[in-house]
Amino acid sequence: MMNIILVNPKNGQSRLLRMNRVVLGVALTGVIGIPALAAYLGYTVGVGKAGLVSDLIAKWDQAIQKQDEMVLEARRDAKANLEVTANRLAKLQARMVRLDALGEHLTAIAKLDKGEFNFSSEPAMGGPEMAGSDSEMMTPPSYMEVLSNLAIDIEDRERQLEILETLLIDRKITSDAFIAGRPIIKGWMSSRFGKRVDPITGKPAWHNGVDFAGKLGSDVVTVASGVVVYAGERTNYGKMVEINHGGGYTTRYGHHKELLVKVGDVVKKGQPIGLMGSSGRSTGPHVHFEVFKNGRVVDPAAYIHRASR
Repeated sequence: MMNIILVNPKNGQSRLLRMNRVVLGVALTGVIGIPALAAYLGYTVGVGKAGLVSDLIAKWDQAIQKQDEMVLEARRDAKANLEVTANRLAKLQARMVRLDALGEHLTAIAKLDKGEFNFSSEPAMGGPEMAGSDSEMMTPPSYMEVLSNLAIDIEDRERQLEILETLLIDRKITSDAFIAGRPIIKGWMSSRFGKRVDPITGKPAWHNGVDFAGKLGSDVVTVASGVVVYAGERTNYGKMVEINHGGGYTTRYGHHKELLVKVGDVVKKGQPIGLMGSSGRSTGPHVHFEVFKNGRVVDPAAYIHRASR
């Protein structure tokens, strides 16, 4: 137990306080500790605020740096996309030019009127404008989506035109190789295929072809396209031309005055191959015309009178 005397300075009176050691220790601790604690807490809070601000600034700097990197990357991507788009557009333009050329070629092959398909101008379109609500309005597709769809359409049209070109060319080749018509431009049929009286001996004989008489020196033409496999003198035929047309067909043209082709020449339908004459076993200017199918002679009449394809 401790005695503490408190003196009032105004009146000089004194007062005795009795306090045990535990209570005194707590009191002294409170008197001394509270200011110290307050000072410590104030220091800690001040330092903590400064540290918090530094951390925030550091995080903001990191975020800004990351955004700068994203902007640079976006610019690089945009530049790369522009280069890719420009390259893709150039390729599409080149393919469009090719399609125009292919279309013009097909128009020529099919012998269409020039005004029917004009590939040098835009297609004619039109129609009344139809009103619609906003909900019915079409949402425009993205730029790259438009390019992709255009590339698909061009590829599809290109493939179709190529198939059509092949069909038309095959049809033209087949038509040219189709044996039809007469081997002369002017003249008349002077002797038919089959049994007849031989014009030289006067006896019955077999005639393997058809004779067309005409003016000396007039053109003899091929009845189909093909390759010349013989051009020269042959017994009884005089100056003769033989043409292979493919598919097992060959034709012969005899008694020429002069030959205009040689072996190996590729001839077109209606092309002059010689001048009408009377060489070989003949009584006057004419052309002896024969048709062979798979090596066997056939009546040319069926081919002479059928229409060209």
